[in-house]
Amino acid sequence: MDPLALVLLVASLSCVACWLASLITKDTSWVDRLWSVVPVVYVWIFAAAGLVDGGDPARLLLMAALGTAWGVRLTFNFARKGGYTGMEDYRWAVLRARMKPWQFQIFNLFFIVLYQNALLVLITLPAMVAWQNPAPLNAWDVALALIFAAFLAGETVADQQQWSFQAAKRQAGGTLEPGFVTTGLWRFSRHPNFFFEQAQWWAFYAIGAGAAVASGLGLWGGALNATIVGPALLTLLFLGSTAFTEWITSSRYPRYREYRRTTSMLVPRPPRRAQAPRTA
Repeated sequence: MDPLALVLLVASLSCVACWLASLITKDTSWVDRLWSVVPVVYVWIFAAAGLVDGGDPARLLLMAALGTAWGVRLTFNFARKGGYTGMEDYRWAVLRARMKPWQFQIFNLFFIVLYQNALLVLITLPAMVAWQNPAPLNAWDVALALIFAAFLAGETVADQQQWSFQAAKRQAGGTLEPGFVTTGLWRFSRHPNFFFEQAQWWAFYAIGAGAAVASGLGLWGGALNATIVGPALLTLLFLGSTAFTEWITSSRYPRYREYRRTTSMLVPRPPRRAQAPRTA
């Protein structure tokens, strides 16, 4: 069976399962529970196809290993936050309250279920490019794999810092100034975990593009190919969800406005100087 057809079949079943589960349980976070799982399955489908074809599967196996490492780490972080115990993303409750029930169900079907499941396919399609272009592994692949691993480590550190802050906040009775984490990587970015998450999939795309280039394709169709739509749409999704998250956070914590002024939203960089208090 063609690996892309198999990936699309699994994705279709995931859509149906997520949609039906959201209607039955009135919980729209089922895609979140699959987010770190199905991309790993998709990448391994392409890797398995490469093994069956008898070509050089080294690059595909490398991509599958990187995707698996990403999935294991993200699944662990999601699980320890209670993501698999029926906890719905708090942002959906806020959005549901601002919509009529039928409007939210349309949003649920077309954005939460269909769009996000489609995106989980798109970000893994560089593995399809590598399957279609089974060139030998090279130094470019190794360098990109190390970059991917560095981004993975960065996201791990950022999530651990967030987890430690929230744990300290719970121990303090739910109140710990300023109410949100501002130390460690969070001093240089308001969402370092989001930055590193996106960066990993851009590195993943570059590995697939490298396979096309190594097979003789040039800039168009090689270094720049149609699968770039995956990381591009992922970045757009994060920009939108980050803006919505920050709107909620700003309404809860007055000091977040100053944090936004001094600290980069995504790309880590030195913080700007805080404004001095005005004097009469």
